[in-house]
Amino acid sequence: MSAKRFLGLTLAAALAVVPAACGGADEAPSADMEATTTTEMPAAAEMEPGTIVEVAAAAGTFETLLAAAAAAGLVETLSSEGPFTVLAPTDDAFAKLPEGTVEGLLADPEALAQILLYHVIPGEFRAADVIQLTEAGTAQGGTVSIMVQDGTVMINDATVIATDIEASNGVIHVIDTVLIPAS
Repeated sequence: MSAKRFLGLTLAAALAVVPAACGGADEAPSADMEATTTTEMPAAAEMEPGTIVEVAAAAGTFETLLAAAAAAGLVETLSSEGPFTVLAPTDDAFAKLPEGTVEGLLADPEALAQILLYHVIPGEFRAADVIQLTEAGTAQGGTVSIMVQDGTVMINDATVIATDIEASNGVIHVIDTVLIPAS
């Protein structure tokens, strides 16, 4: 089992246990629980989210991105303190690349790292912040253009399809296309 799949399954299992351990909002604690509980468990909504890597793994739609981050040696960076804003292409976004592109990039960790860092903006920028910008500098050193058109946010040629996914070290905005920096 791959490390990213293990991490995703571990996080999913932990999240499944928390509501059962905490009890529902309308349930009274059992007598056994009252007798043995010395500290209160935080409500699931109050729990801090995981890192960008953990949140992406739990989502289940970023397996290619996570595999690429591992191949490029960026998992530790994206798990560090941050904050980061990650423009996260879905698995479907990677599937739109020409055949052999992903495999070629996985074989060239340096080129892959440059492409992935182009998807990372240092700092934390929520959707409300992003729509006020016309461009943003990336961790790769390049700049992405930002445009709002008919209520749709575009980052270069990618459409933002979900925003403000919280992580303990930043925020994720989901995009439908892999961003490729200018040569």
